[in-house]
Amino acid sequence: MKLSPRDAAGYFARPDPARTGLLIFGADAMRVALKRQEAIAALIGPEGEAEMRLTRIPGGDLRREPTLLIDAVKAIGFFPGPRVAFVEEATDAAAPAILAALQDWAPGDAQIVVTAGQLKATSKLRKAFEAHPNAYAAAIYDDPPSRAEIEAELTRAGLRPGGPALEDITALSRALDPGDFRQTLEKLALYKHGDTTPVTPEDVAAVAPVSTEAELDDVLAIVAEARTREIGPMLSRLAAQGVQPVALVIATMRHFRALHAAASHPEGAARGIAAMRPPIFGPRRDRMTRQAQNWGAPRLDQAISLLTDTDLHLRSASQNAPAMALVERMLIRLAMLGASR
Repeated sequence: MKLSPRDAAGYFARPDPARTGLLIFGADAMRVALKRQEAIAALIGPEGEAEMRLTRIPGGDLRREPTLLIDAVKAIGFFPGPRVAFVEEATDAAAPAILAALQDWAPGDAQIVVTAGQLKATSKLRKAFEAHPNAYAAAIYDDPPSRAEIEAELTRAGLRPGGPALEDITALSRALDPGDFRQTLEKLALYKHGDTTPVTPEDVAAVAPVSTEAELDDVLAIVAEARTREIGPMLSRLAAQGVQPVALVIATMRHFRALHAAASHPEGAARGIAAMRPPIFGPRRDRMTRQAQNWGAPRLDQAISLLTDTDLHLRSASQNAPAMALVERMLIRLAMLGASR
């Protein structure tokens, strides 16, 4: 039988131990593996593998030894409890052995769990599970996780986010691949260990993966907030750390382009910042929203023109002035432009 994407999330969390088998297939191997891990853990419990109630069989081995799966399904375990015979990365070449095991399955046998890559509708393996009256086939697509899947991940991690934090976590789930998203939630759970208060946007920002330009946030904030006197000392520190002038210009250009996109958003700067990819979290999101609102699109157009001119001048073979001095002058002019009304 087919499992719809809407029903699959709930089934993986609470699979039926009386079913003959479950086929999970899809183009993204990480997504498939995560769903398989969830389903098997729910079937045999946290100690199932240690108690040898899980048998792993590479799909390629079934071509050489077709009886491996039937033997695993019929074997009697030393420890009591449900058992799983897991076939990994199966293809249609393994279909005869898997179909034979499905046909010979009886109540009390190990449940058959099979993972595969993308399978066509004509695949023997897929058709066998979809047509079986007591087995399920679930396709895993590359769509962003649903609200139910996000909530299930949060519950599994023992997290209780507030409304704004849930929005940040949802944005994060769409920016990261499934494995990185789950690792980030695990990191967040460790970060909140022993803290019973709801998760806040600041908590999410503390553990979220950051881009390389995050190291330059201080100087970008100084410029965008027109704190002109702080530019020189900050540039001296960055230069001592080995930050190159061109890297500063590139980071500043990205920042001001993001502000321009936010300021130009038809629903306002806050919605524009919320739509950024990769997402921006916590205090930095609020700060950039205020910057976009204060600057406005017309002045941000002027800022981007100034940045473009400086970038071209730095790359020109004819420029004689020290590069960092050119960048400092440009950042001061930006700050003064931001202070003008």
